[in-house]
Amino acid sequence: MKKNQVAGAAAALAVCFFTLCLILYPDEVLDSSKNGLLIWGQNVFPALFPFFVTAELLTAFGVVRFLGVMLEPVMRPLFCVPGAGGFVWAAGFITGFPSGAKFTADLRKQEEITKGEAERLVSFTNASNPLFLGGAVAAGFFHTPELGLLLAFSHYSSNIIVGFIMRFHAYRDPGTVSPSGFSIGAAFGALLDEQKKDRRPFGKKLGDAVISSVHTLLMIGGFICIFSVLYRMFQVTTVIDYLSVLPGMALSFFSIGEETAVPLLSGILEITSGSRLTSSLNSVSLLEQMVVVSFILGFSGLSVHAQVAGILAETDIRYLPFLAARCLHAVLAAAIAYISFEPLYLHQTDQPVFTGSMEEPIFVSLWEHSLSVSLHFGGAASVCILFFYLICLHVRKKPGSRS
Repeated sequence: MKKNQVAGAAAALAVCFFTLCLILYPDEVLDSSKNGLLIWGQNVFPALFPFFVTAELLTAFGVVRFLGVMLEPVMRPLFCVPGAGGFVWAAGFITGFPSGAKFTADLRKQEEITKGEAERLVSFTNASNPLFLGGAVAAGFFHTPELGLLLAFSHYSSNIIVGFIMRFHAYRDPGTVSPSGFSIGAAFGALLDEQKKDRRPFGKKLGDAVISSVHTLLMIGGFICIFSVLYRMFQVTTVIDYLSVLPGMALSFFSIGEETAVPLLSGILEITSGSRLTSSLNSVSLLEQMVVVSFILGFSGLSVHAQVAGILAETDIRYLPFLAARCLHAVLAAAIAYISFEPLYLHQTDQPVFTGSMEEPIFVSLWEHSLSVSLHFGGAASVCILFFYLICLHVRKKPGSRS
């Protein structure tokens, strides 16, 4: 049999096995699917929707073109991408994955960047946001806010290194032609030129931004639910215990406890579950836990990979460079966490870094406050946004309306 035939047969068997699990474990499927839907409806959807709509409007009004001209002298020498990549990088840093992929795909659809530039850009603009690192992982899972500095440094510094390395990917790509130098006049000229091209009224721009954003978020929600069910099936069938044998051997080679194999494999599937399981290990040192968690955060989990692949599938941007960048990010983040553990954590434990006052760490209060807001208002906000989306969709499809 040919290689692609073997891969097709293996995929068919995997789908059949997954279908059988859905039939044999209906209660677990329902619970895990509900959990994934709650995470999406209460946290992911209301958190990402405003940023997605805002990014669409910034693009429509030419602000991204303006920033692209201004940041060209910075982004081009460092990462070999246009200045508009600076906006994507900042947005991905603030909102977390898969925002970088979404905004990169939008730039590619509008032909603001080439295929090679898009593949370089998407490789380092998807990362965990600071609140997740400091709040959910450091303060929430490990109950040690001081670890936030270590996790953030290893995660973001390794991501920048990935950007430097990936600048050599598709280096023969000619790239886009942009004005050089910090020219405010040229930047305003690009902004006005973009507004001249896009003559849609504000209401039409807003409606299109809502529709495009909700379409992307619905796809993200589907992947979250599917991987929530998949992870639960791996647990109840004990498949994850068998699959963790090879990671355990690799970890023992690096003198890391084999107990971290199951959390590591869980993190490769889904980032939050893997980080939580790693924090619950009492038989390994904190240093080993930080190395494993940094690896998990760098790789980002197959759930995020599936979301990014779904977004990139709408363009000609290839997924494999992104996968290679995530693997590189995971290895670099783990190495940097190991090297910087002593100076960034052990030397800071007497004088905590992330504190708003001596009584209440700022990361803990921020995370608890944001979690409380999400639990109380996240679901209602998602329902209201979906209702607004249906109205926009109805207006757009009305006979005689401009598309």
